[in-house]
Amino acid sequence: MAGRQTVNARGTGRTRPAATPRRVGAERSTRSRTSTRAPAREPRVGRRGKLLILLALVASVAFVAVSYFGPLWAVSSVQVNGNAAVSREQVVQTLEVAEGTPLPRVDTDAAAARVAAIPKVASVRVQRVYPSTVRVTVEERVPVVFFDAADGTHLMDAEAVDFAVEPPPPGVVRMVVASPSFGNLETRAALSVLTALPGPLRSQVAQIDAPTISAVSLTLYDGRVVVWGSSEDTEYKASIALPLLTQPGQTYDVSSPDLPTIR
Repeated sequence: MAGRQTVNARGTGRTRPAATPRRVGAERSTRSRTSTRAPAREPRVGRRGKLLILLALVASVAFVAVSYFGPLWAVSSVQVNGNAAVSREQVVQTLEVAEGTPLPRVDTDAAAARVAAIPKVASVRVQRVYPSTVRVTVEERVPVVFFDAADGTHLMDAEAVDFAVEPPPPGVVRMVVASPSFGNLETRAALSVLTALPGPLRSQVAQIDAPTISAVSLTLYDGRVVVWGSSEDTEYKASIALPLLTQPGQTYDVSSPDLPTIR
C-alpha cells in the first residue's frame, strides 16, 4: 500500500489529532503539598517563663507594700504656696501630716478639708510630690467690706463670709446693715451692688448702706451720697452715675436711672 489512513467512526478518511495527555502527576503533587501543610503553632510559655512572670508579680507586690508601709517615700518637707494672711506654721499644724509618714499613705482630701476649715482660707489643694514632699496651695479670702460689732471690726468677703475680727486693710468699704451675716438679704444686696461697680466708681466709695434691699446707697470719700436703690440694673446705673458725679451737688439719685436727679 502507498499509505495508511486512519478511519474514523463514520468510516471517512479524515484524520483526527490525538488527545493531549493530562499531567496527572503534577496535579497530584500540588494537591499533596497543599493538603499536608501543618497549621502554625502558638509559642508555649515554658516553666522558666512562668517562673519569671511569678517573680515579677511578687516583686511588684513587695515594692508596693514597701512604698506604702515603709520609709522609701517618707514625707520630709511641706511646701506651702499662696498664703499671706495665714502663716505657714498654722497651715502645717492644721495639715496634720507627720514627718516620716509614707507619702502614698497621706490622705490629701482629709488634709485639705482640715486646712479649708481655717477661716481665712477660701480654698486649698493638697498634693503628693514624689519622692518626699507634700504641697499645699492656699487661696485666701479677700475682704470686700467690714462692719462694726460689739467684739470689734469684722471682715467679710464677696460671698458674705465673716472670716476675721481685725482692723480692715486700706480700701475696704464700711458696710452698714441691721444684721450683717451670710444669710441676711440686705447684706447680699449691698455686696451685689458693691462688687458690680466699675473701678472708677468703686474706688470712691467709703461706705455702703442697705437699710432694705431696695434702698442701697453709697457714701463717697468726699461726703457725697449716691442713692442706688435696688441691686438691679447696676451696670446701667453706674453708666449714669459716673458722668452725673461731674456735676455740682450733694446727693445723686440713680435709683430710677432713666430719671436721675441731683440735689
